[in-house]
Amino acid sequence: MRAFPQSPLRLSLIIAAVSALAAILLPMIGRTEPTRYDTEYPTIGYGGKAQHNDIERLQDRLDRGEVKLEFRGQRGYLDSLLKLLDIDPSSQVLVYSKTSLQVDHISAATPRAIYFNDDTYVAWVQNSQSLELAAMDDNLGPVFYTLHNVQGGNVAFDRQSSRCLTCHDRFAMSGGGVPQFLLDSAVVDTDGIVIGDTAPVETDDKTPLDQRWGGWYVTGIPDGLKHLGNMQIRRGAPSAHASGGTLRNLDGLLDTTPYVRGSSDVVALLVLEHQLLVKNLITRLNYKARTWLADSSKSAARSEDQAYAAASPQTQKRIRGMVEQLVQTMLFTDAVTYPNPLLGTSGYDKWFASQGPRDAKGRSLREFDLHTRLFKYPLSYVIYSDAFNALPSYVKSQVYQRLHEILSGEDHSAVYSRLTVDQRKSILDILTATKSDFASATRLAAGSTPTRLAQSTPPSG
Repeated sequence: MRAFPQSPLRLSLIIAAVSALAAILLPMIGRTEPTRYDTEYPTIGYGGKAQHNDIERLQDRLDRGEVKLEFRGQRGYLDSLLKLLDIDPSSQVLVYSKTSLQVDHISAATPRAIYFNDDTYVAWVQNSQSLELAAMDDNLGPVFYTLHNVQGGNVAFDRQSSRCLTCHDRFAMSGGGVPQFLLDSAVVDTDGIVIGDTAPVETDDKTPLDQRWGGWYVTGIPDGLKHLGNMQIRRGAPSAHASGGTLRNLDGLLDTTPYVRGSSDVVALLVLEHQLLVKNLITRLNYKARTWLADSSKSAARSEDQAYAAASPQTQKRIRGMVEQLVQTMLFTDAVTYPNPLLGTSGYDKWFASQGPRDAKGRSLREFDLHTRLFKYPLSYVIYSDAFNALPSYVKSQVYQRLHEILSGEDHSAVYSRLTVDQRKSILDILTATKSDFASATRLAAGSTPTRLAQSTPPSG
């Protein structure tokens, strides 16, 4: 294996630059000893068996002989795995920073390919014997696996833990952190190595577009926007592609024939950034709320709602604060606006939008805008996820209450001022029609007319 550069600063930056699912999907030898979370968050049981994610469910189907992974050519099990996990190939994004232990295999000429759906992530690296996987487990949050990508033998997903959490938990050294997904932007050369003393930037909805996607390929309709994607910087010899920006295709930058697709779709990258941000907030809220209440509960027999009602005012305030942060993120309150329309070419936008659910008028939270913002109706589709549904009942009820106050026009706080009257009403209609527990929790019957919004709601920014 080729060694990392010897500069301590550069080495630390490379290790820190664990971008998106490149960081999510570290291919390490599995370890079975308890994690730090088993001590800090015993109510979660992170070191125990993960049972509530699609990778574990697929393993059960494989063990029962209901399905079989097929090994095909250079990519091995990849194509078959994507099909069985219901991950569309159009989701492919390519990252060429050395953000995996498979540093020998990753460069601008041989980027890592990442594929994903709402909850599961798969990465493939050319000439590697491992597939890297991650999933959002309903109870545990982010969990990590590898699959030996060699024909023959037992097909089994190996759960990874301790070493992965060095990068997957930004608070690992001081305690109090939770497992998380990462998506970073780092300026790298064509060998995938961080340049000079630059530091990676964790990107999400709030990050200016011109600071995103360092170390990533980005394809779509060229929009004139400059960002850090597609940079081809060779040590000592800058190339014609040293300046970043979206490209229609990757011709001239690398040979894409080994990959499932020839794209690294800009819309897929935008969705990925948002999705990981919300999933991380859900994980943190789940870990903290359950642990705080377990610590303060006088009786193990209490229900979740009873434990919350009996909690100290300080504990309730801390939980409400985290709920508010989640609500604001799900409503895109701090998301940057796009200076130009952003359009992909892989077909990912059509596949994603087709997933639904839709209300009687055919509207969906998955409908894209892509002119000034990501979605037409700015409330996160992650509200439909199993991980959100698995949050404690007192947390969900608070989220629903806050959403109803904001969307009905009762709450005119400045932080939500970008939501127009029409947007609020449309989102409330869609949510009431497509999420029955929201309608029930807010005492709105499905199909009823939402509260009339005051016309003084500030216009969209």
